[in-house]
Amino acid sequence: MEPDLFTAAAEDRQEKDPAGSPLAVRMRPRTLDEVVGQQHLLKPGSPLRRLVGEGATGPAGPSSVILWGPPGTGKTTLAYVVSKATNKRFVELSAITAGVKEVRAVIDGARRAIGGYGKETVLFLDEIHRFSKAQQDSLLPAVENRWVTLIAATTENPYFSVISPLLSRSLLLTLEPLTDDGLRDLVRRAVADERGLKGAVTLPEDTEAHLLRIAGGDARRALTALEAAAGAALDQEETGISLQTLEQTVDRAAVKYDRDGDQHYDVASALIKSIRGSDVDAALHYLARMVEAGEDPRFIARRLMISASEDIGLADPNALPIAVAAAQAVAMIGFPEAALTLSHVTIALALAPKSNAATTAIGAALDDVRKGLAGPVPPHLRDGHYKGAAKLGHAQGYVYPHDLPEGIAAQQYAPDAIKDREYYEPTRHGAEARYADAVEWTRQHLGRDGS
Repeated sequence: MEPDLFTAAAEDRQEKDPAGSPLAVRMRPRTLDEVVGQQHLLKPGSPLRRLVGEGATGPAGPSSVILWGPPGTGKTTLAYVVSKATNKRFVELSAITAGVKEVRAVIDGARRAIGGYGKETVLFLDEIHRFSKAQQDSLLPAVENRWVTLIAATTENPYFSVISPLLSRSLLLTLEPLTDDGLRDLVRRAVADERGLKGAVTLPEDTEAHLLRIAGGDARRALTALEAAAGAALDQEETGISLQTLEQTVDRAAVKYDRDGDQHYDVASALIKSIRGSDVDAALHYLARMVEAGEDPRFIARRLMISASEDIGLADPNALPIAVAAAQAVAMIGFPEAALTLSHVTIALALAPKSNAATTAIGAALDDVRKGLAGPVPPHLRDGHYKGAAKLGHAQGYVYPHDLPEGIAAQQYAPDAIKDREYYEPTRHGAEARYADAVEWTRQHLGRDGS
C-alpha cells in the first residue's frame, strides 16, 4: 500500500522538523554502520548488507528475512535503515492495521514496478505474528517469485507464529537484547548528538547506571526515559539529569545494588539466609531487589539450586528438581517473565522443611579423606572381572544383596580406617524422617548399631 497524501506530508514534516519527533525516532541510525548491537547480523555479505545493495549483484539476489527479537532490539530500526539506504522501492505495513486487501495492493504495485520500470520492492511487515494463516498465505506467491523482498518483524517465536511455507522461503535472523555497553553508547550519543539532546543536559554516572537498569536491553525504553527525564530537568532549569529527577520521571526508585561489588554478594547472601530461615517474605524482598537491579537471572537460579541441596536436602526431595526446572526455564525465557519462575522456586524453598544433613555428611566424609583416612578397598569389594583377580583374592567372599530375602548383606563396605564412621545424621524434618528410619534399619542389619 503506497503512502497516502497525509502520510507523505507527515513524513516530509518529520524530515524538515525532526525536533517534533520522539528522541527514539530522531536517533535511529541512518546507516548499518551506526546500528548499535546485532553485529552478528551485520557482517559483510550478510542478508541485511545485501538488502541495502552491498554485494547484491548477479543471479543471487537478496533473500527475504524474518527478524525475531524482543522489543527495542532494533527490528524496526534495521528496516528503516534499509528503506533509506536501498535504491529499491520500499513499502511498510503493520499487521495490526493491514489485511489481505492491503497486502494484495502492495503485491500488485510491486509487479507493476518491476514490469514498468524495473524497480524492485522491499516490503517491511511489522508484527507479522498478528497475521492469520490466510493473511500470511497471501504473501507466499510474491515472496516465492521475488515480486517483493520481505522484511518481517516479530517478537514471538516464528516457529509457532509464522506459517512453515513462509519460513522456508525466508531467512530467520535472531536479534539479541542490547548489552549495557551498547545501550551506554546509544544513550551518550543521544545526549550529545545534534539530532538528540544537543548537549543541553549532562547525564551523571549514577543516573546513567539507573537508566541502563530500567531499560533492560531495550533501546527504545532507554531513549524514551532519557527524553522524559531530560525534559523534566530542563523544566526545572537543571543542567544535569539528577538521579532523583530520573526516579520521579520513570516512577522507579534506584536500587542500591552494584552487580560487581559488595551489594551483589550481600543481597544474594541475604536471599539464601532468608530461605534457610524459612522467612518467605524476606526472601521475596531480596529476590525483588536483585530482579529490579537487573541481576543475571541465571546467577539467582544457580544460588537457589545450591540452597535446595545445602539447606533442604532430603527433608523435601522435590526441592532440587524444582530448582533445576526453574533454572532451565529461566535460561529459556529471561526477564521479565523469569521473575515469576524465580518467585515460584523461592517460595517453595523458603517454606520447605529444612535439613543440612546431606551438607554436613559430605563435609565430614571429605574431612576424613583429606586427613588421609582412606585405606585400601576391602578385598571382597574389589573388581573381580579381569583374569587373575581371583588369585589375588579380589571379589572373593562378596555377598550379593539381591540374593538375600531382605536385600541387605551384613558385610564390611568401608575401609578399615573409617569402618565405624557415621557421616549421615538425618533429621526428622519433613520427608527426611523416612530416611532417618531407613538409616537406623540398615545400620542395624549391617551390624553397625553397636550390638
